[in-house]
Amino acid sequence: MPELTQSALSSKSGFGRLALLVFFLGPAVVIYAAFSVYPLIATMALASFTTDQAGAYHFAGIDNFILLLTDKDWRGPFWNALGNNVLFFIIHMLVQNPIGIAIAGLLSLPALKFRATYRTLIFMPTMLSVVIIGFAWNLILSPLWGVSEGFLKFFGLGSLFQPWLGLEGSALITIGLISVWQFVGIPLMLIYAALLNIPEELVDAARIDGLSHLRIFFHVKLPLIMPTIGLVSILTFVGNFNAFDLVYAIKGALAGPNFSTDLLGTFFYRTFFGNQLQLGSPTMGATVATAMFLIILMGVCVYLFLVQRRLERHSF
Repeated sequence: MPELTQSALSSKSGFGRLALLVFFLGPAVVIYAAFSVYPLIATMALASFTTDQAGAYHFAGIDNFILLLTDKDWRGPFWNALGNNVLFFIIHMLVQNPIGIAIAGLLSLPALKFRATYRTLIFMPTMLSVVIIGFAWNLILSPLWGVSEGFLKFFGLGSLFQPWLGLEGSALITIGLISVWQFVGIPLMLIYAALLNIPEELVDAARIDGLSHLRIFFHVKLPLIMPTIGLVSILTFVGNFNAFDLVYAIKGALAGPNFSTDLLGTFFYRTFFGNQLQLGSPTMGATVATAMFLIILMGVCVYLFLVQRRLERHSF
C-alpha cells in the first residue's frame, strides 16, 4: 500500500500533488489553525493591550508583563502560583513516574497472572471525571465524616491523622498525591507498551547469563525504554503546568487555604474571570496565559535540545 501511494504521488504533476495534499491535510490544518493557532495568537495579542475605566482597549506593549513581575499586587500571587506549580510537578516526577515504571515492570513479567485485570484497575481512575475525584477525596479526607481517620485508627495509626486538605503545609502535597493516584495509569501504559516492544531474545539471553528479573529490568530493559521515559517526563511537565481542574474541584477558585494550593491555572482563572476578591481583567488574564505558554515552551525546548538529543534511540 505505501508503494502504491508513493507511485501515485510520483505520477502526478506538481499541481496534482499539491491538490492531493490539500485534500487530505487541508481540513486538519484548518481545524488546528482555528482552534489552536488562532486562539494562541489572539491571546498573545490581547496581552499587549490594557483597558481604561470606560473599557476601551489601548496598546501597552510589554507593560502588562512588567506589571505582572514587578507590581506588589501581582508579583506575589504570580510567584506563589509558579512555585506551587514547580512543587506540583516535582511530586509527579518523584512519585507518579517511578510508580508507573515499577508497576509497568511488574506487569511485563510473563509469569504474572491477571495482568489485564491489574492494568484495568490501575487505569480506571484516569477515566473518571475530575469533579467526581475531587468530591470523593474531599469526603474521604474530611475530619468530620471522612473514613480516612477511622482507617488509620484501625491499623493503630490514628495519631497520624490530620486535616491534610485544610493545612497550608500539606494541602498542595495532598492534592498532588490525589493527582498521582488518578493519572498514574497514563505513564504506566506508555512504559508498559515500550517494555512489550523489547525483543524477547535480549531478555532470554540475559536470563541465560544468570541475571535475576530485577537485574534484567535495570540493566537491559530500563536503558532501552529511556526515550519513552523522557517522553513521559515532558508530558508530565506540560500536563502539570496546565493543571487547573483538580485544584478547582477540591479547593475552588481561591485555592485555599490562603492560596497554598494556587497553581498558574487557578491564578489565571481568577485573573481573567474575577472572583469575590477581585474584578476580572481579560488583558491581565491573557498576560498570565501567555506567561504560562512561555514557561511551558521553555521547558519543552530544554527537553528537546538538552535531553532528547542525548537519549540513545534503539530500533529493532
